[in-house]
Amino acid sequence: MSTDPPGNTSHRRGRPLGTHRVIRRALAVACLVAVAGLPARPVPASPAPTTLIVAQMNLCNSGRAGCYTGRSLARAAELVRAERPDLVTLNEICQDDVPSLAAVFARAHGGAEVVSAFQSAGDRPSGADTLCRNGQAYGIGLLTRLPWAGSRYAVHSGIHRTQDLADPEERPWLCVHVDGALNACTTHLAATSHAVALAQCGDLLDEILPAIGPRTGYARTVLSGDLNLRVDDVGSCVPPGHHRVGDGAVQHLVTSADVTLCCARSVGMGGATDHPALLATLVVDGARR
Repeated sequence: MSTDPPGNTSHRRGRPLGTHRVIRRALAVACLVAVAGLPARPVPASPAPTTLIVAQMNLCNSGRAGCYTGRSLARAAELVRAERPDLVTLNEICQDDVPSLAAVFARAHGGAEVVSAFQSAGDRPSGADTLCRNGQAYGIGLLTRLPWAGSRYAVHSGIHRTQDLADPEERPWLCVHVDGALNACTTHLAATSHAVALAQCGDLLDEILPAIGPRTGYARTVLSGDLNLRVDDVGSCVPPGHHRVGDGAVQHLVTSADVTLCCARSVGMGGATDHPALLATLVVDGARR
């Protein structure tokens, strides 16, 4: 029976502790020499930056507003075929407008895998959805194509917590978060109160969109929509470091600091709606974070 006191490791039966240290050092040096002799493994290159075209359209397609013509959906399809945007954000649409344009969008991209999403505006008096004249839900939509096969994505949406209580329509927001690539969002802010639209803008950019990232993993953010705010007003609710462009009126596109905004232009809609389309070109770093 050993007479060593418990916990004493100054030596053990067999070789003294110092001998073990010598052996371990020799083995470690041998391993380092062996590794140094192996050919270096090439470091995978980061994917190339991706250029994306974003199209924002307010189609005034509820059938209830004075700007309704019944032609805006067809004009939007023409624009998608001609410009082949990678991301389309839609305001003032009916629910069935989304799958209709999604089919055009997919054909424009050669049958690529497409994600489409819709979020209805709330109706305060009924507690249900605001409806188009045709009985469909009225709201906002988004179309995008997935950057690689099998991409994972999640749809996030809701109603802004600040609303103009004098307006029965409750304004929504909508995002499609593509894993490792992009958090694409749209909204249609209050048209009846400047103060409410400004509060909705700040809440969306400061709290709602940043909260999506921790739940789903980081992705660069693009927000595009009819914000019902002029250029100076949007500047006051956009966080420092973000980039933004607009159509000179109330439609704007805002990106996080790690997305480069190349250029933007307005495209006429031929009188089919009361807003031009806003097209912008983005450059997204190819590295997945």
